[in-house]
Amino acid sequence: MTPPMASSLAVLISLVCATLASGAAGVRVDLTRIHAHPGVTATRFVRDALRRDMHRHTARRLAAASNATVSAPTRKNSPGGAGEYLMTLSIGTPPVRYPAIADTGSDLIWTQCAPCSDHHCFKQPTPLYNPASSTTFGVLPCGSPLSMCAVEPAPGCSCPYNSYNYTYGTGWTAGIQGTETFTFGSSAADQTRVPNIAFGCSNASSDDFTGSSGLVGLGRGAVSLVTQLGAGRFSYCLTPFQDTRSTSKLLIGPSASLDGAAGVGSTPFVASPAMGPSYYYLSLKGVSLGATALPIPPNAFSLKADGTGGLIIDSGTTITSLGNAAYQKIRAAVVSLVTLPTSADASAATGFDLCFALPSLKAAPPAMPSMTLHFDGADMVLPSESYMMQDSGVWCLAMQNQTDGEVNILGNYQQQNLHILYDVRHETLSFAPAKCSTL
Repeated sequence: MTPPMASSLAVLISLVCATLASGAAGVRVDLTRIHAHPGVTATRFVRDALRRDMHRHTARRLAAASNATVSAPTRKNSPGGAGEYLMTLSIGTPPVRYPAIADTGSDLIWTQCAPCSDHHCFKQPTPLYNPASSTTFGVLPCGSPLSMCAVEPAPGCSCPYNSYNYTYGTGWTAGIQGTETFTFGSSAADQTRVPNIAFGCSNASSDDFTGSSGLVGLGRGAVSLVTQLGAGRFSYCLTPFQDTRSTSKLLIGPSASLDGAAGVGSTPFVASPAMGPSYYYLSLKGVSLGATALPIPPNAFSLKADGTGGLIIDSGTTITSLGNAAYQKIRAAVVSLVTLPTSADASAATGFDLCFALPSLKAAPPAMPSMTLHFDGADMVLPSESYMMQDSGVWCLAMQNQTDGEVNILGNYQQQNLHILYDVRHETLSFAPAKCSTL
């Protein structure tokens, strides 16, 4: 016999799926990069993004050590922030616009709520959502299977009001869980309203999310937007980092498809360990530069029985981070092909380990072969501009190394101009090269 709460959840998921199906093509949302600001140079963007990524990696190490669930978009010090992507949706009745960081490495959906003083909340670009002004707000019951007290028990979680304290490395947010009607869609013509979405109504947060009004978790957990919509699949296509004018796209439901695309590759997700249930793990077998397979140890990317290692794909991390054994082989292969002098000053300025000095500020870099990531059943081909970064007369390998045994991360810089489909129903990631500005 189905428990009453589980039955209610099944009805809700059926309602949501019917709502998505009634839309022309599901949910379609524009994504904009926080750092897309004319005053932010690529060098400064990289330095800030690497600092943010470092804190995010630290949070994952702490999570593995404590068996807690932690993820980490952290403080942005540049005028336009770092490398996160914002999706704009609306919450409540009447709807209030809400630009939120889209993050495949966490689950909770949340926005800052009134009342919230400057001492407890960060400055955001839109007015605070006020639950008292919405006719569709409700408090999520503690007995709900979407309660943080049930999903991720923690010292900050308490009833009867489903209060929570959700930690993101050096950042955090706290409040109560509610339910609301969310409105999705990039234009009035394709808007979809979905009732009873569980979300966090935060009335205290650290100053780590400036440029947004909250965050939308797209991970594999019960409270993520993907799971709550029950749509079965979602996809995104990220425009090149040097393109600050075009918008990227996030598609949820029937519109998330690679039908008709050329060069589609598919690889299965790897089952997540207990300490990383939100993450999308992939099986990476090796790396090639051009036609040369690099001599990387076979187990460099393996997920161990104790939950260490493995590789995840993450929209909330900017730069790909690999264990030292793999990174050093890639670094050596790049050095062997580039005749330019290395630049310690450029490395110090950007935070990248390997940078080359170009002959002049506007000089074009030399031609480089594509890099191929050999996944289980599929090859992901990265052109040189997706693993090398040019700015102001320097040219750097846009990857970083870390201690062997830590989780390897495929960041969003390496995902640019790829249409990436997460088929959560069939546990598969598919991808195809695309001109994302035209999707």
